[in-house]
Amino acid sequence: MKFLDLCKVYVRSGAGGGGCVSFRREKYIEYGGPDGGDGGTGGSVWAEAVEGLNTLIDFRYQQHFFAKNGQPGMGRQRTGKDGDDITLRVPVGTEILDEDQETVIADLTEVGQRVQLARGGNGGFGNLHFKSATNQAPRRANPGQDGVERTLWLRLKLIADVGLLGLPNAGKSTFLAATSNARPKIADYPFTTLHPNLGVVGVDQTEFVVADIPGLIAGASEGRGLGDLFLGHVERCAVLLHLVDGTSETLADDYATILAELEAYGGDLADKPRVTALNKIDVLDAEERAAARQGLEEASGGPVLLMSGVAGDGVTEVLRALRAQIDEDRLRHKPQAEDAPWHP
Repeated sequence: MKFLDLCKVYVRSGAGGGGCVSFRREKYIEYGGPDGGDGGTGGSVWAEAVEGLNTLIDFRYQQHFFAKNGQPGMGRQRTGKDGDDITLRVPVGTEILDEDQETVIADLTEVGQRVQLARGGNGGFGNLHFKSATNQAPRRANPGQDGVERTLWLRLKLIADVGLLGLPNAGKSTFLAATSNARPKIADYPFTTLHPNLGVVGVDQTEFVVADIPGLIAGASEGRGLGDLFLGHVERCAVLLHLVDGTSETLADDYATILAELEAYGGDLADKPRVTALNKIDVLDAEERAAARQGLEEASGGPVLLMSGVAGDGVTEVLRALRAQIDEDRLRHKPQAEDAPWHP
């Protein structure tokens, strides 16, 4: 399944049905009076966040969504049938933007959350509605209200607890594959990851969701490489894991590059809690590890964890450091048998 996180849709609610002008015609009833019914209400367009989706790919093949019109009113005081609503099923974490791509109409962050995108038109009144003591035979009825037509943008921001950051080939996909059942593409060339991947990882009887996004390079905020297209997917994360390639000869510059891109992206992304880890330590000896760690700590101004996604060294410590930064209400506790301890 292909990944799509931004798309344009065209929606239109149904128009209301027109009212009816009708008079009661029955034998032996001299003054039947008006009996024209009202028109039905047009269908509305809704968006609903549902489970089981993590991409907007369905909206690549269908962009137009039109609700049904209400039926006109009929004689014998019969109201027209209401038009059927139509619902756009979107992944949790979808933002709905106006045509300018800036005004946020709704942010669907929970399963079952619904929002009305276009309200159906009201049905027109039939002539029965206008009957009065001074106008006992009205010959007027209202037309139905027109539907609403809108152009909207859907933008998906994946719901994850931890976001992975780093230069291409920093080992983000390897870390995700080693700690979860996710199977991202792994290779020894830059930009192996072309779209975000999600994985559920566990440590100390708890589980949380990790999002891996394509690697950033200097100038990503200006569109270089894959640019900052996917940074929005880590905006909702509680903590960021910054992986730095331990085999690089420019550790401080690598760290500064990612930090600069976060600041250029804007928002509060650069201010989010971060855990910094020196990856690929399995190919370094003890002296090289100590030197690399010291240099990275001086550049970051904080503690640096050592790990190897391939060998599994230090992975549990990194997961525990991430878990400590996640609010308890976001964690999912994994049930376990009393006589069978669970291990991450």
